[in-house]
Amino acid sequence: MDLVLQLLFTGIGIGAVYALVALGFVLIFRATNVVNFAQGEFSMVAAYLMVVFSVDLGWPYWLSFLIALAGMALFGVIFNLGVYYPLRNRTYLPVIIATIGASILLSNSVLAIYGPQPQVLQGWFDTPGIQLGPVYLDSQYLLIIGVTILLVLFNFWFFEKTLLGKKLQATSQDKEMASLLGISVSTMIMITFIYSAVLGGLAGILVAPVLFVSIQMGSTIALKAFAATIIGGFGDVAGAIVGGLALGVIETFGAAYISVPYKDGFAFLVLIAFLVFRPQGIFGERVAEKA
Repeated sequence: MDLVLQLLFTGIGIGAVYALVALGFVLIFRATNVVNFAQGEFSMVAAYLMVVFSVDLGWPYWLSFLIALAGMALFGVIFNLGVYYPLRNRTYLPVIIATIGASILLSNSVLAIYGPQPQVLQGWFDTPGIQLGPVYLDSQYLLIIGVTILLVLFNFWFFEKTLLGKKLQATSQDKEMASLLGISVSTMIMITFIYSAVLGGLAGILVAPVLFVSIQMGSTIALKAFAATIIGGFGDVAGAIVGGLALGVIETFGAAYISVPYKDGFAFLVLIAFLVFRPQGIFGERVAEKA
């Protein structure tokens, strides 16, 4: 039982990272109807920005964190203007290909600058963790879970209680009608890209002390987060969060009880099962077409 509780805590911590990146997938999909396959690279870029500011330049951790998030917000603007906006009137396929190309460009650019050697980034706390009965609570996992809970609450408040949040929802539901109502669709999409870039960057910064900062971390997180969005129900915010948490728990238990080398495969086994038996996901609804 002690091991089960320990694995559950670790799985929720890892799943929270997947949930944050999956949330970025969902927000951009709802706003633009395309999948941003560079979402994982947002996490990788932010982690390397933290390495530059905190490790290489020796700036205070909190200052490096704020500057890295500000850099990701600016990066969201650049990504929107450089990748999505020129193709906004095309079909979804050219935009998806453009995001894949941007993902390759980002990973290879960082590889050219830093090389293939993984980097180490320290966590927020000097204390590694606390012992709560039989369960050891790692401080970084506690931070990840706490930040995810706060962001879930913030998303609910922002999208349900604020005028800007309602404008973003209106844009994601019907761009033409939102435009007729006086909502600047291009501005709403810009805000969505900024928010998604910050979310992805925050996930990368939070998980960086747990994992090594490497070129591959972005693609690994993105694949798991993409699977989480499908499992939860593509386009559903709650589904992205639940799918990410569930995937983290399944992966952790699978590694502990079945096989560590194949732990990355468990997520895709679950994904295949959902595609076969419930393709609409946990919160998705089956859409019937009339003849």
